[in-house]
Amino acid sequence: MKSIVLFVVTLFLFTVSCISQSNEYQNDNFSITTTKITHDSNLGITVWEIAVKGNAGETVPKKAGQLDGAPVLGYVFPTSLKSTDVGFNQTEGIVALALTSHPDFDDTPLWDENSDSIYDNDGVIWHPHWVVLVEDKRVKGGLSVKQFNKGDKSVVLPPTNPGMPMYMDSPGYSVITKANSIKVIIPDYRINHKTDFNFDAVTAFMKVNTSKENFPMLGVYEVFTVASGDLSLPYKVKQ
Repeated sequence: MKSIVLFVVTLFLFTVSCISQSNEYQNDNFSITTTKITHDSNLGITVWEIAVKGNAGETVPKKAGQLDGAPVLGYVFPTSLKSTDVGFNQTEGIVALALTSHPDFDDTPLWDENSDSIYDNDGVIWHPHWVVLVEDKRVKGGLSVKQFNKGDKSVVLPPTNPGMPMYMDSPGYSVITKANSIKVIIPDYRINHKTDFNFDAVTAFMKVNTSKENFPMLGVYEVFTVASGDLSLPYKVKQ
């Protein structure tokens, strides 16, 4: 719970400080109205959903033309799940499911989201990542995806990870955007059969960094909306 409290305080303070600032991607397509996760015991799945004022997933990042500085947009579910529930080793931080779009690179090498038989050209299509978020004052958003040193034998990543030195996985779950909602379907066994946990929903702007050693590889630079208003992770899975 200590790490959850840290996450809540950090992001809440950041959100209050920058919510009025302008970002070219800040529009109704990232303005959250409701969120829910529903468990279907008959199918053994959970359905995660974020609804917005506009059209979910309609806005995608403009291509930067390179990996360094590449923009990433995300619909993010911070949760109270443990890192071991999604295939990582035990580590501090907040386990979050991020539904992302980024046209400059593809970090889902096992999956062909646009069904064209080419596996490295569909980063712009909304797709899921498990990440571990940590406080990071080096970036405006105060958060980044947790990194580790290559060769650290204590690190465990799921076999579906994209091969980056971060706590990130590319699980390949089905993501559906329709009208004002974005949904993702997760089999129970992929979250250690945990169906009783807390969560919240956030929309955010992130950027990749490959050139500056004093900045994170993937940092949060702006938060658009927070479902709860205070990032208290108040929502529970509906059975």
